Amino acid sequence: MRAVVFDKYQTFPSLTDVDRPTPGPGEVLLKVAGAGACHSDVSIYRKFTADGVVKLPPPFILGHENSGWIEELGPGVTGFEKGEAYLVYGPIGCQRCRACSRGQDTYCANQASMPYLAAGLGRDGGMAEYLSVPARNLIPLGDADPVDAAPLADAALTPYHAIKLALPKLSGGGKSALVIGLGGLGQAGVQILKALTGATVIATDLREDAMQRAEAAGAVTVPAGADQAARIRELTGGRGVDAVFDLVGATPTVSLAQQVVAVQGRVTVVGIGDVEVPWTFYSTPYEAEMLTTYWGTIEELHEVVDMYKAGQIKPEVERFSLEEALDAYSRLEEGTISGRAVVTPHL
Repeated sequence: MRAVVFDKYQTFPSLTDVDRPTPGPGEVLLKVAGAGACHSDVSIYRKFTADGVVKLPPPFILGHENSGWIEELGPGVTGFEKGEAYLVYGPIGCQRCRACSRGQDTYCANQASMPYLAAGLGRDGGMAEYLSVPARNLIPLGDADPVDAAPLADAALTPYHAIKLALPKLSGGGKSALVIGLGGLGQAGVQILKALTGATVIATDLREDAMQRAEAAGAVTVPAGADQAARIRELTGGRGVDAVFDLVGATPTVSLAQQVVAVQGRVTVVGIGDVEVPWTFYSTPYEAEMLTTYWGTIEELHEVVDMYKAGQIKPEVERFSLEEALDAYSRLEEGTISGRAVVTPHL
């Protein structure tokens, strides 16, 4: 079968022929419907080295945002019918520890003994014609479009997890939230905040077209500039933002979050960027929390799919054939992708 393979550190991936996987015990083989191209993939093949992030040694097939149709069942698997559509929960933990028992494979206690992080992150992913995954990691899609659903596995699940944890900060009248960065995760974040809270949603980005899409989803936008922080504070009556979600995770964006968060507010850094921010006692308002989150749980992905089916999350998808997958990654690096690039090997 054809697949997009991460062959070597700091080297652009290749589209090549590989063996079709065989599902092992407890696994299923999916005929891939859609595989989202994520900036994390770019970091893997552009930035990482053998001395850097563990569990990601090449070669392996990229693609950690995946959906597909049941093709074959591995030994011991029952309850699935060929042709049914499913979304894939990417993280794969030991499935024995407390975190995994909660469906929180991202924080697996035995991660050190696992040979990979997720499907598409150390283990072969979905940028291919077929994908083998644990049956436990499948979320049913029913009649929902599996291609447009593919980005939900990360681009929606990741901000959903961060927002859900911050809901106590947004409970009550007069609350506000800020989304920094309006790529695939940021656009989903705006939609999720509008669906789950009554907060005023403020959004900011360098791109005018991205801010226009956020406005269409109900956000108030503030462009980048010298007065960016002041304008955001002005929208909150000067008190600051109750919950900030930084989907970029770069030094300037984290610094902006520190400047605009309210006393006793919360800053969640979701984007995995290069950050070095000085901290002093007065650099962040009193009792303001600053933390990071990573992906989400299986249960939360079920909830995300429910929101998708209800029309509360509508991913903006640009489709590519498998033969066009490398072009999708090139355009992702160039910043010319609108929404989420999804590779469709069989359409």
